[in-house]
Amino acid sequence: MPYADLPLDQLRGHLSESVEPADFDAFWAGTLSEARAHGEPPAFTRVDSGLSLIETYDVRFPGFKGQPIAGWLHLPAGTTQPLPCVVQYIGYGGGRGLAHENTLWAAAGFATLVMDTRGQGSHVSVGVTPDPEGSGPAYAGVMTRGIGDPHTYYYRRLVTDAVRAVDAARAHPLVDPARIAVAGASQGGGLTIAAAALAGDVAAALPDVPFLCDFPRATWIVDKAPYDEIVHYGATHRDQAGTIARTLSYVDGVHFAARATAPALFSVALMDPTCPPSTVYAAYNAWAGSKQVREYRFNGHEGGGAFHTSEQLSWLSERLCRG
Repeated sequence: MPYADLPLDQLRGHLSESVEPADFDAFWAGTLSEARAHGEPPAFTRVDSGLSLIETYDVRFPGFKGQPIAGWLHLPAGTTQPLPCVVQYIGYGGGRGLAHENTLWAAAGFATLVMDTRGQGSHVSVGVTPDPEGSGPAYAGVMTRGIGDPHTYYYRRLVTDAVRAVDAARAHPLVDPARIAVAGASQGGGLTIAAAALAGDVAAALPDVPFLCDFPRATWIVDKAPYDEIVHYGATHRDQAGTIARTLSYVDGVHFAARATAPALFSVALMDPTCPPSTVYAAYNAWAGSKQVREYRFNGHEGGGAFHTSEQLSWLSERLCRG
């Protein structure tokens, strides 16, 4: 696909026009306070993944409104001391997968908590967590579920789940709560940014070609899924443009990034038609903590692939495994 975004000199300095809601902090503080009021401890049940060098546990923890969320916890076999942990979020349409999947970080010596994605898990990988909340009219997919109000919007629930996944990881005795990293690509990258802002004292963040960033630009220039779900909905509900923009502003990664202080390693693909580089740079440029970005000039939404994974392994090991 040819390069179709801003000229490079503008791209690297791009700032979003997303308007931050005046009650953004209060909205999320109230949402998380309500979720954490459901104090049930997470449950970890040993399962046989078929992998002899990795121990895997089925995880159940309370998410939004205490609703049960599934996950996997992977540990290097024979772990006896608390380890740094990567909390991993999955891309759009995917779930936690099967017990033997998503074990790279555990193979590298980290604990790994892989969060299932409520109401998804039927496209990229298997999921088991339902989304019990009701919704008004919505376009196919999850992007417009409950979009008429930020309190009913789907991503309010999913972001809350992402934060509670960090809480769940911290509760396990073989996880060092001071060395938690958050990571994910696409939708998982957007959740990574949100969790880094909201979960408190996250040690590192790895947002990979992140989705859910700079909605005003993304919904204007992207003509494919998942952003186009919002466009199709808006084309029919012509009188709701302001309502849509207001709801999306509460989950825009740009505003979360402005509150994220952990060291971050971003990736951006300059020919990405799904999460255009300008939307990624909008979040990167807003990031409040120390940050680095790796550009992949000729790549689309696959980003840096295995090349970037190698970068992440080296970068994260340096920050969480020294000494």
